[in-house]
Amino acid sequence: MAAAEAQGGGAAAAGEEEGAIRHRTVTANGIAMHVAESGPESGRAVLFLHGFPELWYSWRHQMAHLAARGYRCVAPDLRGYGGTEAPADVASYTAFHVVGDAVALLDALAIHKVFVVGHDWGAIIAWYLCLFRPDRVTALVNTSVAFMRHVFIRAGAGAVKTTDYFNQAYGPTYYICRFQEPGVAEKEFAPAHARHLMTRILSDRFSERAAGKETTENATVEAAALPAWLTEADIDYFATAFEKTGFTGAINYYRNMDRNWELAAPWADAKVMVPTKFIAGDGDLTYHYAGIQDYLHKGGLKADVPLLEELVVVPGAGHFIQQERAQEVSDHIYDFIAKF
Repeated sequence: MAAAEAQGGGAAAAGEEEGAIRHRTVTANGIAMHVAESGPESGRAVLFLHGFPELWYSWRHQMAHLAARGYRCVAPDLRGYGGTEAPADVASYTAFHVVGDAVALLDALAIHKVFVVGHDWGAIIAWYLCLFRPDRVTALVNTSVAFMRHVFIRAGAGAVKTTDYFNQAYGPTYYICRFQEPGVAEKEFAPAHARHLMTRILSDRFSERAAGKETTENATVEAAALPAWLTEADIDYFATAFEKTGFTGAINYYRNMDRNWELAAPWADAKVMVPTKFIAGDGDLTYHYAGIQDYLHKGGLKADVPLLEELVVVPGAGHFIQQERAQEVSDHIYDFIAKF
């Protein structure tokens, strides 16, 4: 049976104000996972899944918002990130592994069903979780990355491997393509560059313009002023974590995209049968993938996710929408899950 133990003094904060963050280490699916929690343990649970290159910390605003409304908020660092164990084997970062982590974490915390909130890679994992184990999910709020069957699942005679799709669409310099070769991405994403990388990536908002460029380009240039939603303390939190761990674990998710595509083949014609709300910024790279806007707005997403109840596009918002538009996204999440 999975075990949970307190890390530092975090668990002692359980009796403090509901918005306070409690930290613990949970043994789940064979790895040690760092988990941040807030809100009453008796409350209905919300599982937050972060993206690249982020941490549980990306959900700090939403956790405070929902904890104050009586929800139990659970936000792990995903495997390979932050305080969670980072297996050395690249093949240990498949969707099966990460969905397994989520399910085992729920078991360790004695949570049967949750609301799931995902962003970026966390959104991809959330889509897979809802496909593989819908019995554990009450409802889903996903952000940034839509359900893209042809990218996530090998389906149909003309199926194109995920990395081939991105190479054909955007060329070999596209970040997903660059990330495939071990060593190349690690040179670009060296731990010593963590502060510059996090400043630039978050400030660029992961726009279509920024994503194709070498991220360490002009690394010695003084950073411009941070956007209003981002503080030096926020950069410190992310940078300190990645200076310690490096980025290899995080990048290994990309190195399993083709493997995930194959592993998910049994779900080739499956629907996501979970009540869902999807939120994206109109400045997000992912909102400008070829054909994605027609897919979202002309019935494609609804066909794949029949219980899709709401589709929200936030004008002017970029990729890191839960941080950029913290209050707006928090309200959207609460308004949706409060119905269940």
